[in-house]
Amino acid sequence: MARALTPKDAYALMNLLVKQATGQTAIAVTDVSSFVSAGEKVLATGTENVINSLSLILNRTLVATRPYRARLDLMEQVDTGLYSSRIRKISYYAKDALPSGDFNTDLFTNFAPGYTNGQNTQANPTSTKSQWEQHPPIPLEMNFAGSSTWQDCATMYEDQLQAAFRGPEEFNRFVSGYLTEHANDIESQREAWNRMNLLNKIASVYDMTSVMPGSVINLTAAFNAKFGTSYTSMELRSTYLKEFLEFFVATVKTTSRMMEHRTAKFHWSPAKTVNGVSYTLLRHTPRDRQRMYLYSPMFIDAEAMVLPEIFNDQYLSIDGYQGVDYWQTPDAGASINVTPAVVNTTTGVQEAGDPVSTYVVGMITDVDGLMTNFQAEISRSTPVEARKGYRNVWTTFLRNNMCDNTENAVIFIMEDKIIVNPNT
Repeated sequence: MARALTPKDAYALMNLLVKQATGQTAIAVTDVSSFVSAGEKVLATGTENVINSLSLILNRTLVATRPYRARLDLMEQVDTGLYSSRIRKISYYAKDALPSGDFNTDLFTNFAPGYTNGQNTQANPTSTKSQWEQHPPIPLEMNFAGSSTWQDCATMYEDQLQAAFRGPEEFNRFVSGYLTEHANDIESQREAWNRMNLLNKIASVYDMTSVMPGSVINLTAAFNAKFGTSYTSMELRSTYLKEFLEFFVATVKTTSRMMEHRTAKFHWSPAKTVNGVSYTLLRHTPRDRQRMYLYSPMFIDAEAMVLPEIFNDQYLSIDGYQGVDYWQTPDAGASINVTPAVVNTTTGVQEAGDPVSTYVVGMITDVDGLMTNFQAEISRSTPVEARKGYRNVWTTFLRNNMCDNTENAVIFIMEDKIIVNPNT
């Protein structure tokens, strides 16, 4: 169904994404109660009776926290503000050249006795139309609508926790640590949101490969086809890693260069016919507008082989490169298992695609094809609760994203089965 404009509460989704991305749950849904702390939670000396987790002070206190910064921040962010939950994106279809009216040619006679500046049909061949023939642009409008929202809350106690600390300095360190960890929670949510967008982009390209010529490259099949071998994906990632990486470098370089050309490859061109004329959406992605994501662990062991060639500007210059340690969960590594949002190519309405489970080496995408939509981030504090002496600080997040497969994108996967793309 189409993306609703009404904000959808995403707190449950964010919790699931964070738990997967931080390794708390496996790539499939599992019972999170099976994960427990390895340390003791309660000291025998007792705890204060507000949050029931802080021991009564005995000696020095160490606050174990450090700031965390969200990763996967390569995707560009567009800010539409609180008053807009829809982005309208307009592109233009390519148009063919027109016959020349400046000469008599083998197809058109434009200069002859009695001919006017309009199209003359009394002779064969005819002349071209007049200078007033209209050729308006043929636009394509894509709408990215909707909002996803979730909240975070930090409760601050005015004076109930002091008994758990030796003095103001130690208490301040505790508060600072608490606020740092609260900020870390928010950063993990931002990273999870970016990771969801990245996963959806990869899986949606995979699902729409039949209408996105050349956008899915099965490196295993391509390697074997080029060299006449029959290696498995695992053999290429181990025994023949050096040869495979050399092939991968060449493939990425060639693909990146091809994306700079204005072609019908690497993206979806929605069907468009006007007055019997069919139009095609052509795209090109300059090098500085390309964004590349690569699965880092594959290359770490190969640093002495060909890794420098991948990132050296002399060989491959992609301004926006980001290494990804895992796509969906730490234990799954390069594997993904995602049901993406795609566009029904017949109706033009968003729908759920087929589940995608594959091994992903990397992706190059146009920066305009994968963007996060920042709509609002609002923090509000309650007054102090007069009777109980605490306040709450609530932070509300409002986000959307743009996964536009009318823009160029190529994913690099490894599968032992062959994906047949008749348009490649």
